[in-house]
Amino acid sequence: MSVDDLHPDRLYHLATTQEWEGYRTAGSITPGSIESEGFVHCSWGRQVAGTLERHFAGATGLLALEVDPTALGAVEIVEEDSYDSGQAFPHAYGPIPAAAVVVAVPVA
Repeated sequence: MSVDDLHPDRLYHLATTQEWEGYRTAGSITPGSIESEGFVHCSWGRQVAGTLERHFAGATGLLALEVDPTALGAVEIVEEDSYDSGQAFPHAYGPIPAAAVVVAVPVA
């Protein structure tokens, strides 16, 4: 699978394979942005290619973690344009349970 196989309307979080291993061990997705910005950065499938190009150019070992929004519990998803990019992105306001990830797709 690749970025072209992602469903355009599903929720994804990008992580390295090493980060994903750590998240699974910890039981939740808790990147540094939780502390620094208060949320976990996510993308809709249709946004992942642009996110990779803008923020992960040249990176390898990246996964698109597909997140089931119904498995988030009290974690709220809010679409926001926090960087004045002209496009709203989904942000998860709290740690994402690792069990909410339904598939990890290699994208870089």
